[in-house]
Amino acid sequence: MSEAGMLWRRCSNCKSEIEFSQTYWVCSVSTCNRKRTGLVFCSTSCWDAHLPLMRHREAWALEERSPSRETHLRTQSEEKSALKPVARATDAQASRGAEKRPPRRIRIGESPQTDPSSAGEFSREILIVASKLKKYVKERHGMNTSEAVMDVLSDKLREICDRAVRNARADERKTLMDRDF
Repeated sequence: MSEAGMLWRRCSNCKSEIEFSQTYWVCSVSTCNRKRTGLVFCSTSCWDAHLPLMRHREAWALEERSPSRETHLRTQSEEKSALKPVARATDAQASRGAEKRPPRRIRIGESPQTDPSSAGEFSREILIVASKLKKYVKERHGMNTSEAVMDVLSDKLREICDRAVRNARADERKTLMDRDF
């Protein structure tokens, strides 16, 4: 076992440590090596063990080298600084009521103006179960489905949901129902 400060990541299969500036392997299939998925393997045998689970048609292991500790820390600090800091009231301000605002109220039928920072987390999130959609299209129509379809369908689904929410508010309800669509 290495020191906690020397650990870069853990193997996605066996959970053994992958240290900084060490060789590791990634899958050649794009769905395995995306930032969110980020599968990394300490050996080719661990990479090979994930193949039956992922059911790739054609894949190979790509040899990579983990970053140095300094590079990794610099990258992390850049990612943290890219995030917008949330302004918070200090205890003194809160006790004086300096940052207090009345609760926001929305009239029935009025479309709320969404704050981009509050919707940021969900604004580009995929809302479709990709595997089920791909299976449906394949079985029903005999076609493959591009990965870009998920983004477009998620955007359309957001629009439909926003309209349904307006309908529910117009009926003075706080529960979204099938009839709102």
